[in-house]
Amino acid sequence: MAKALLERLRFLDFGSPAPSKYWLTRFIFLRFLGGMYFIAFLILVNQGLPLIGENGLLPAKNLIDILGPRYETIFAAFLKIPTLFWFHLSDRMLIICAWVGTILSFVVLIGFANVPILLILWFLYMSFLHIGQIWYGFGWETQLLETGFLGIFICPLVDLRPFPRSPPPAPVFWLLRWLTFRIYTGAGMIKIRGDDCWQDLTCMIYHYETQPLPNPLSPWFHFMPVWFHKLEVIWNHLTELVVPFFVFGPRLARHLAGLMLVFFQILLILGGNLSFINWLTLTATVGCFDDSLLRHVLPRFITQKAEQAEQNSKPDFWPIRMSYALTILVLLLSIPVVQNILSPRQIMNTSFDRLHIVNTYGLFGAIGKKRHELIIEGTTDEPVDTHTSWRSYEFKAKPGATDRPLPLISPYHYRLDWQIWFAAMSVPQQHPWIFHLIWKLLHNDAGALGLLANNPFPEQPPKNIRIKMYRYKFLPPGDESGKIWKSELVGTWLNPVSKSMPGFKRLIQKNRWKP
Repeated sequence: MAKALLERLRFLDFGSPAPSKYWLTRFIFLRFLGGMYFIAFLILVNQGLPLIGENGLLPAKNLIDILGPRYETIFAAFLKIPTLFWFHLSDRMLIICAWVGTILSFVVLIGFANVPILLILWFLYMSFLHIGQIWYGFGWETQLLETGFLGIFICPLVDLRPFPRSPPPAPVFWLLRWLTFRIYTGAGMIKIRGDDCWQDLTCMIYHYETQPLPNPLSPWFHFMPVWFHKLEVIWNHLTELVVPFFVFGPRLARHLAGLMLVFFQILLILGGNLSFINWLTLTATVGCFDDSLLRHVLPRFITQKAEQAEQNSKPDFWPIRMSYALTILVLLLSIPVVQNILSPRQIMNTSFDRLHIVNTYGLFGAIGKKRHELIIEGTTDEPVDTHTSWRSYEFKAKPGATDRPLPLISPYHYRLDWQIWFAAMSVPQQHPWIFHLIWKLLHNDAGALGLLANNPFPEQPPKNIRIKMYRYKFLPPGDESGKIWKSELVGTWLNPVSKSMPGFKRLIQKNRWKP
């Protein structure tokens, strides 16, 4: 009986004293990392100029012009805020860098990676993050940088082969587990401290409806019984606050913990469009596994390549020595991060070093109980009165028309759609960029319209634009109305504005925005 049980657990290497090997782990990790970089740079290619270009909603050049005079030299500014764009910033430069990142990340995705390529990808993305302003204020941006920085030390110095001859440095995979541990425990602790609904087990009753961008399965999850949602919260606490400790355990415990974490992320991916955060977390979680497990789940031709590389391997002291130096650096930089996690005043998604080598993470510390949607409407009528005819703008992924199907876009990320979701929680004055968006829509600006799903005024730009706020609630899947949402007008979030309004043009000029 015991022998049969051990045989069934063979794929987990239960009780195996053999040292862990990471040839297959490195291969899978680098493919995931390449995919994450590819998505991130592709977003820049598609959205970079309309958001931070010279004519963007928040031009990066304005940020550089404001920060530059604070430093004596450009090099001093670079040391304080590392970004390539201190030395030259133009739309052409932004596009070139975005395309270089896209191409190099695709090279990594299909199987070719070394230190120079990953170093370039890491530095390019950090350069964009430091000029990205609110569009790049999400925790997964720094998480990509930290994961990518570790990836530099997993690669050989120059060998580009998918299975290079240099052995994978084991310490870096321990650092990936340390990253995994901090991602989950940071999220778990901020939930326990952030919202009472995580303690009374009711948060998931609201989450699927109020999350930034629901997907087609979100309504199905939303209408599950209350007991199911309470079990979800219990499972969340178990996964984020208990399971991560086992990623440092013996092989069996580590593999089981890794599988539980993978399953957890798959559930999150199924439940909503949360950008590439879940896929990126899966990338770090790969470090929980070694070849003893992966050789049983990967195709035979891949495992044979890994075995051949191991047989022909040659000692390479550069990655081994650098991995130990990296370990010491990460441990030192982890001190304020650990202090933050343990602090009752824990802060989510914060960096304590300018290179974002070690960061603190957290997500959904507070859950909204109601979903409010901002609907931007325009009209060509003048004057505006009770008989005015208004037409609505639709966003790429944000809910708008109540019968519009919910999109499936993850791991892609529409940055404007997320910021509109945040804006609905406050007032226009706290989101000045939205006035620039309106100014551009009043001019039918091609860049701004490219961030939206439609242009209801193809012939001539609207003369007035307003923003209404609605309360949105899911209708049961398959509702006879054919609609996804039930909407109820809450009020006017922003009164009608036009190009000729006193003070509007002065606001645009004061912020050095362009139409």
